[in-house]
Amino acid sequence: MKNRHTLRALTLLLVLALAFACTAPAYAENTGTHTVEERDYTTYLGASPEDKLNQQFPLFFIDGVDDLPYVNIGDWVDLMNFYHTDAGDPGYVLEIDSNDDVVTMTRENGYTMTIDYENDKIVFSDYDAFMHKSSDSTLIDMVSENSTDEDGNPLLIMRDTKSSFDRYGDMLTIDLAAYDIHTVVADNRLYVPLQTLNDLMLLPDQVSLIFNGKALFLGSDSLFYDYSEGAYTDMADIFYDVPTKDRSDALARYSYNELCMALDHFYGLKEVHDIDNFRQLFWQIGFDEALSGPNPLDADNALKVLIDYYFDDLHSVFLEYAPMSGMNPISASTGIANRKLEQHRTDFMAARDKAYPDGWLKYEEVGNTAYITFDTYTSNYYARAFYDPKVNIRDLGDTIAQIIEAHKQITREGSTVENVVLDMSCNTGGDVDAAVFVLGWFLGDAPFAVKNMGTGAMTNAIYRADVNLDGSFDEKDTVADRNLFCLISPVSFSCGNLVPAALKSSGKVTLLGQTSGGGSCIVQPMTTAYGTLFQISAPQRMSFLKNGSFYDIDQGVEPDHHIGRLSSFYDRAALTDFINGLL
Repeated sequence: MKNRHTLRALTLLLVLALAFACTAPAYAENTGTHTVEERDYTTYLGASPEDKLNQQFPLFFIDGVDDLPYVNIGDWVDLMNFYHTDAGDPGYVLEIDSNDDVVTMTRENGYTMTIDYENDKIVFSDYDAFMHKSSDSTLIDMVSENSTDEDGNPLLIMRDTKSSFDRYGDMLTIDLAAYDIHTVVADNRLYVPLQTLNDLMLLPDQVSLIFNGKALFLGSDSLFYDYSEGAYTDMADIFYDVPTKDRSDALARYSYNELCMALDHFYGLKEVHDIDNFRQLFWQIGFDEALSGPNPLDADNALKVLIDYYFDDLHSVFLEYAPMSGMNPISASTGIANRKLEQHRTDFMAARDKAYPDGWLKYEEVGNTAYITFDTYTSNYYARAFYDPKVNIRDLGDTIAQIIEAHKQITREGSTVENVVLDMSCNTGGDVDAAVFVLGWFLGDAPFAVKNMGTGAMTNAIYRADVNLDGSFDEKDTVADRNLFCLISPVSFSCGNLVPAALKSSGKVTLLGQTSGGGSCIVQPMTTAYGTLFQISAPQRMSFLKNGSFYDIDQGVEPDHHIGRLSSFYDRAALTDFINGLL
């Protein structure tokens, strides 16, 4: 399940009149004398080579190691302030201060990230509170849509702050020294490895600052690969326009240690995979030499096997090889779970195609029953587009537009629709905003419970959807007065699993079919220190709330009524008769 954070017009954000100068006071030396070389790099922001900063961003190289970049912490604070402001969080303010042997970065909400550079430790007073947007309604607000009208009223999705609640987590300490990761103080400046700051402060926001040896790239894998077109972008040519070569000993060692640190703290399924720590796991499976050795292609291939076979959790995916490994073709995962899901998907889609040889329908009425079918949750447009009188909602084509059109049909004058069936039988997940919109349409109050397995923080957020686009969030936006059903299968994964879980826990919706495929974690993009792109199951787990307790949905949801034969899923006439017989 992906969270739709976008760079928007980052070019405006970083029209950098940035004075890239350290804004922190003097530091004490932490590890003796170092030589520091500053180099400035072009920074690209989008899939087009024209999308780049007006001013180059400085990186620093320590003691002659020219492939392991560090960042001056003052420059990083400036970058974070500009990035968050333009990325839709104008209330975000990050300030920096130094005292004795520590540097403290403080958010406008008072939460802090402290770098103890003498002992190489980083301490977050509360990681979730330090990271979240100033506009978030809850501690872990996974919905990115936050548009308002001219008077400040919410559009499309409303956060019900009165019904939502938070339980804050524990203080988080990152012991860099335990991973042999070190900060550097020289020339009255504090330098931190770029990848360490990426892992802790940017990647949870779905982006990274990636270095290929010649330039920087602020974004994610979508900079280099256009998934809608199934082709590499022009930016990929720039990204991979570097010679393949070995990693320096320093980079190989740091990259291995940083990978261990990042996965230890941010892989969300450690306990169910029986992983105590990743350094131990890499030794147990014999990957430590490849991951810490000089050859980047060997390291990338080992990482891919780790993700495909040892994780095999369907959310974790190897995305792109590192520039110094070369632009290599990405083979599909053949892990057991991936093979099972793909086989289920093939079987269910074949059964649907057989029932609908001329093409299946996204909206269909059979007798007194309406069927709404989509295979992924998509949200391709900002809320304002739906309220623009010049826009034909049907032309938008995403899940939200589909629900709006279905609602018009079901609630039209003279409608005979008594039952509404949400067909999730081939739905493999997708966008959080769209999933919440669907929940709001079915239930009125859309619950979204999340637990951070890394910090212990828990949130139960309530959202509502303006489905009829009248600017009000009321009973006219739901089909809660109909008989509600949801069709699920082993293919129903991630958001395709979350929505049925929330529907079942509401007690208002009857589930039909077979146990859903599971998938409880939010997707988090990751990178290596040398530029590999992949994604993992993050520590934020989708849950459902019952009797005040949070329950994980990773094992899937059981249907209320089992359907055995696949053909019965798509025999709408027989299914309609069956549904009416339940009433």
